[in-house]
Amino acid sequence: MEKIYNRWLSNRNNSRYLNELNKDISNKKDIDPHKAQIIHEEVFQEANCLQCANCCKSIPPIVSERDSKRIAKDLNMTKAAFKQQYTITDEDGDMVMKVSPCPFLAEDNKCNIYKVRPAACREYPHSGGMAFYKNINHHKRNAKYCPALLEIIRRLAQATK
Repeated sequence: MEKIYNRWLSNRNNSRYLNELNKDISNKKDIDPHKAQIIHEEVFQEANCLQCANCCKSIPPIVSERDSKRIAKDLNMTKAAFKQQYTITDEDGDMVMKVSPCPFLAEDNKCNIYKVRPAACREYPHSGGMAFYKNINHHKRNAKYCPALLEIIRRLAQATK
């Protein structure tokens, strides 16, 4: 994880580097979906999200109605009380967590609501399976927050050359 994390630290704000990588993966037909899945799995075998948790510290996740109901129940709150205390509507009209870092992020980078966390959190960084293609336009932005995603993009870019 340290190698992945250090590479991310040195490149996450390097627009030129990110642009080059994203240019290499921008043509969906050049990427083998099976290779993308294999690389995703390899990187997440090496990465330890608990060492970083930058997504939880930086990006308020979208919270669906279904998520809010599930989380509220787990917290023994009404859905309305949960939404009022923890969420806002962002500029895109999505319900998101009100603050960053996430109010459910513990000091040890574990999630206090892990078993009922929002779908957006469970799926982040949206790079497994066909989700990689569905979210390809978001990867450049998300690579600034996620060391594992930057590594997936880097390896895919190398594989397509």
